[in-house]
Amino acid sequence: MTIKLLAIGKTDSNHLQQLIAEYENRLKHYVKFELDIIADIKNAKNLSETQQKEKEGEFILKKLNATDVLILLDENGKQYTSIEFSNYLQKKMNSGCKQLVFVIGGPYGFSESVYQKAQGKVSLSKMTFSHQMVRLFIVEQVYRGFTILKNQPYHHR
Repeated sequence: MTIKLLAIGKTDSNHLQQLIAEYENRLKHYVKFELDIIADIKNAKNLSETQQKEKEGEFILKKLNATDVLILLDENGKQYTSIEFSNYLQKKMNSGCKQLVFVIGGPYGFSESVYQKAQGKVSLSKMTFSHQMVRLFIVEQVYRGFTILKNQPYHHR
């Protein structure tokens, strides 16, 4: 299985980029992982909130294959403990999923077309985080999930 993380816009913080790269590198030992950044929409300030979500939605949907399992990182999604999330990853692998795609939307969330295509929603917290921080958190949680599945000491129960 491949796990892909789609995100809108680049991360400006070198510190966050380094941390994300660290976990991406660690993940190589467990699963094929890809981080795919969708460029910020040009002239977004001239677009309404709905127009911006629609434009971002088009870019997101273009990045998907027909067989991808699309999971949105969304404040209204299901919340998991780290152990529950590792079991979730295991179930996806057991189901024969070829590519599991997590998506971090833009500042206004997702378009209706993206919600319709999604097969699930995950919330990392009831709190709101910057989109750059969410990248680090989801990559770290995927890594943590695999160390749990392999009974490795990174996650202490």
